[in-house]
Amino acid sequence: MLVVLLNTFSDALWDTFRLFPFLLVTYLVLEYLEGKTGEKTLNLIQKSGRFGVPIGALCGLVPQCGLAAAASNFYAARVISGGALVAVFLATSDEMLPILISNAVSVEQIVKILLLKMAAGLLWGMVFDLICRRLLQLKPQAIDVETLCHNEKCQCEEGGILKSAFNHSLKISLFVLIVTWLFNLLVISVGVASLSTWISHPFIGPMVAGLVGLIPNCSASVVITQLYLENAITFGTMMSGLLVGAGVGLLVLYRVNPRIKENLLLTLYLYAVGVFSGCMIDWLF
Repeated sequence: MLVVLLNTFSDALWDTFRLFPFLLVTYLVLEYLEGKTGEKTLNLIQKSGRFGVPIGALCGLVPQCGLAAAASNFYAARVISGGALVAVFLATSDEMLPILISNAVSVEQIVKILLLKMAAGLLWGMVFDLICRRLLQLKPQAIDVETLCHNEKCQCEEGGILKSAFNHSLKISLFVLIVTWLFNLLVISVGVASLSTWISHPFIGPMVAGLVGLIPNCSASVVITQLYLENAITFGTMMSGLLVGAGVGLLVLYRVNPRIKENLLLTLYLYAVGVFSGCMIDWLF
């Protein structure tokens, strides 16, 4: 039991260690926006928000869940829209790309997967923003870095932006470390074999894969990708899990964004469009 605890903790620690630089850069940017730029610059960033969805879909392809975590912070501070956040989450490659490359998957197949993820991010991100603005009558809000700082009790006025950004990053990293460790223990207790049985089911496979993708841990994409490479699941089922999976992005979102209803809406939307897209991919391909 002690060995299991140590191994799962070391895995969580390594994931958190890789995440920390992304968080630090993110908070440095946010602190700079808050303390050093003028009102005109902030307004310019807000007005360019309509380009956030395609940019998010493109940037999400970088194989690191740290970008999803950064996007969550930017969304909580209202620097990007909900659609841009959805685009990043859906397009995020996480650990999928290294697994595909290490297994000598063809370049054509890898490119197809990446383009499908980017296309899904672009489409469903734009749809989300359209729903929020037209149907739900939700308008873009002002950039709100102060609220983010207040919720974290970071005392940003003391010690300059570097100290404040470091404090922010450290608090989020500790939170991610604890939760990731607990999820690692949960996965160990359930067993990969049990997950494989449910994901490979011909009817409920995409839905289960989507639930696995929601696990805020980079290892979820590893399991899903490996099952596909072993022909245990279909291509669409794999895409369902990989589209929903945003690494620790959702975990950071719930930590930094106090608007719980928004977080739940984003989570449900991400799951629904991810599973739907995976089913459509199986039907089309």
